[in-house]
Amino acid sequence: MRQLLSILTLVLMSFPFSAKAVLPSEIMNDPTLEARARTLSLELRCLVCQNQSIDDSNAELARDLRVLVRERLLAGDTDEEVLAHIRERYGDFVLLNPPVQSSTYILWYGPIGIVVFGGGLALLTMRRKNRSGIGSSLTEAERDRLSAALQQEGD
Repeated sequence: MRQLLSILTLVLMSFPFSAKAVLPSEIMNDPTLEARARTLSLELRCLVCQNQSIDDSNAELARDLRVLVRERLLAGDTDEEVLAHIRERYGDFVLLNPPVQSSTYILWYGPIGIVVFGGGLALLTMRRKNRSGIGSSLTEAERDRLSAALQQEGD
């Protein structure tokens, strides 16, 4: 019986449970509107947590944004109108996937630029080391001893 309970516990623990921060008081009575609200909430960033959607965040501002989304949907706004309203108030940063435009180029292309710059710097450093040669840091006496040792080894 204990083995069965242990196996059942392991199986249940292997399922990913996503903790949603939506409070029961926020849930809309209309399942269609609630589904739209949840979909929109997954597209919006919590401005406090910054790496979570407002659907996953327990922050007060995230709660306010969830309520705002639901209010706009109840007012008859389309999904695009809701997102446009929130973007107008909070800017593109509120979107988890901001659009590619001149103000977000650094966000989209900055990491690629850093990798290219770092790779170029590493390549330049390696080329400089290869040009200087292996024995350039040796004195003349050390080079003579190294040559003699290598010659003895070859004999």
